[in-house]
Amino acid sequence: MSVVWLAEAGGGAMTDGDWLSLWMFVSFILLIFSGFPVAWVLGGLAVIFTAVGMIAGIDFGWDIAIGWDYSGLVVDRIWDVMNNWVLVALPMFIFMGVMLEKSGLAERLLRNLSTLFNAVPGGMALSVVGIGVLLSASTGIIGASVVLLGLLAMPPMLARGYQPELAAGTIAAVGSLGILVPPSIMLVMMADRLALPVGPLFLGALIPGLLLAFLYAVYIVIVAMLKPRLAPRATNAEPLTFGILMAVVQAMLPPLMLIFAVLGSIFTGIATPTEAAGVGAAGALILTAWYANLTPEVLKEACLETTKTTSYIFAIFLGATAFSLVLRGLGGDHLIEKGLLGLPFGPDGILITILLVVFLLGFVLDWIEITLIVLPLVAPVVTGLGFDLIWFTVLFAVCLQTAFLTPPVGFAIFYLKGVVPDAVTVPVIYRGVVPFIALQLLGLVLLYCFSDLVLYLPSRLQ
Repeated sequence: MSVVWLAEAGGGAMTDGDWLSLWMFVSFILLIFSGFPVAWVLGGLAVIFTAVGMIAGIDFGWDIAIGWDYSGLVVDRIWDVMNNWVLVALPMFIFMGVMLEKSGLAERLLRNLSTLFNAVPGGMALSVVGIGVLLSASTGIIGASVVLLGLLAMPPMLARGYQPELAAGTIAAVGSLGILVPPSIMLVMMADRLALPVGPLFLGALIPGLLLAFLYAVYIVIVAMLKPRLAPRATNAEPLTFGILMAVVQAMLPPLMLIFAVLGSIFTGIATPTEAAGVGAAGALILTAWYANLTPEVLKEACLETTKTTSYIFAIFLGATAFSLVLRGLGGDHLIEKGLLGLPFGPDGILITILLVVFLLGFVLDWIEITLIVLPLVAPVVTGLGFDLIWFTVLFAVCLQTAFLTPPVGFAIFYLKGVVPDAVTVPVIYRGVVPFIALQLLGLVLLYCFSDLVLYLPSRLQ
């Protein structure tokens, strides 16, 4: 966003608070590249700009309605965050994902699905898509999904002669589906920030997540048919038998039962998201024990990983809460509103501009910062323009999913690079994810043009 546009937006000049809020946001973008932890950057800027706002208002007479009373207000807001029962679902869903990663479930799925799709063009890549969807709906942790798929699928795909770019792009894109397919921790955070019910938001994201997986699968089949050398079929494919089908059903049944137990209890109103997260965590423990992988060491590792991931997310939550509150106190929300409503477009043009800015921010910011800072600022503008908030939130989430694949901060790229052979370099992965980024944008366009893809299931819940 340019200073000239903001100055002219809404027909008025920039106020003192507008300038400070603009500098606060720019400072955040710049400090992201300093290497300091994001949570401390957010919290530190909140303290600094509270002081700057108070000094500017008292000593220089700037028109800024902010002072040290904001410090007490920030403490109250942080206390509200830590008292939020909806957010209790986060560590439970994280624990569920970590335990399923260690259960050995994915290995069984890959082995059986690969046998099922052996004779199909791009069969092994299609198996990765199928496993990715199941992992996404049962783990929701991008790092775990990408690393697990990279370890399990990349070596056999390369051994069969798959093009490294296609293999890497498939794994990175499918592994990032977990941020969108419910039960997604990102959707839980979005529901909390916008005071939306989690159940309808989960339902709204279900078809879009499956749509993206379908687009990936169609692309893989087309590539494999047009250029068979990029995704060779198995030379010793076994004929499809009833035994193979039964093995696939047996491998898929446990995760499907867990998914239905978690999501079904939310959608039918039997359990709240927090209660359903507890059911999921308990179910993951049972599955890990069923596959004889539940040991004291595994349980200890799962608890440590859950604690670290939860602490990271909540630290950013607290920093972002302080940052957003001070930014609003300086008038940042009004600045954003003036800038968007001052655009020479209609409501659709403004909404497309928001999504474009979010897509570009995904190149330099993590999805957590964008969710906690940007989403609450633009959501009131979107609802004021008459758009459905659940629909917009799902569009926002789909747009944010690309942030895992876009350089230089595409976390899925670096998760994958950490576990693949040295021959699969970062440029190879970059080239591999480009078609899948295009497919995600195509999916975003379809969801924009056909809003019922998002709103049909939530409407049936009412």
